[in-house]
Amino acid sequence: MNKKIFLIAGTEDGRRLAEFLSGKNFDVTASVVSDYGRKLLESCAAVKINDKPLDRDELEKILREEKFNFLVDASHPYAKNISANAIAAAQAAKIFYVRYERAEIIFDYEKIFRVESYEAAALKASQLGKNIYLTTGSRSLKIFVDLLKGCNLTARVLPTADVLSQCEALGLLPKQIVAMQGPFSTELNAELFKHAQAEVVVTKNSGQIGGADTKLEAAKILNLPVVMIDRPKIFYPQLAKNFDDVLKFLEETL
Repeated sequence: MNKKIFLIAGTEDGRRLAEFLSGKNFDVTASVVSDYGRKLLESCAAVKINDKPLDRDELEKILREEKFNFLVDASHPYAKNISANAIAAAQAAKIFYVRYERAEIIFDYEKIFRVESYEAAALKASQLGKNIYLTTGSRSLKIFVDLLKGCNLTARVLPTADVLSQCEALGLLPKQIVAMQGPFSTELNAELFKHAQAEVVVTKNSGQIGGADTKLEAAKILNLPVVMIDRPKIFYPQLAKNFDDVLKFLEETL
């Protein structure tokens, strides 16, 4: 059997996994959907890059035509549609699928309020305070802007031109935008929360690499309530929690 992998990346640990598997003599093509994702991978010359957005049918087609043996899904923990398409495409193309998912943060704090959707997070946040600090990224920003018109929002987002244009189009003022790339230390998180006069923080459990641990620690220090959006519930045919488990599955399958 060939050792040809189509890896859905786009996050920092997705890039590291692509490099890790390439270093184990696998032929890796990493798929990204942004210029930022591409730039993360360009430093690894051994990894091929696909930067064309692929729907389910297009993904199945590339898996078949280029004769991949494995699909490794290292998409963001909250990219539900991407994972669903990947599972379906791999099954249709009759190749092996394995999901790499970074570990969640387990945190002891009585002021964490867990919800299952962005809409539920907006509702809960509005019940806890008017100055709401969003650390959920730019993709869900419109939901919060639409549902929290009576609140003062601060949105922490990536400092790219596209994201800043999106914030501007949604009517956010410069003072409402914190354009910085994380993860951040506990101390910096605390200072940013204080500067915005935050009364509640909205976040996702993106794991340690996503900076969830230091956000929660800073909120606890400041005694701020946290609305935590849970990860989407998806059944993965094969799940690995670390790079070694991904490698073990691939080698055992071979």
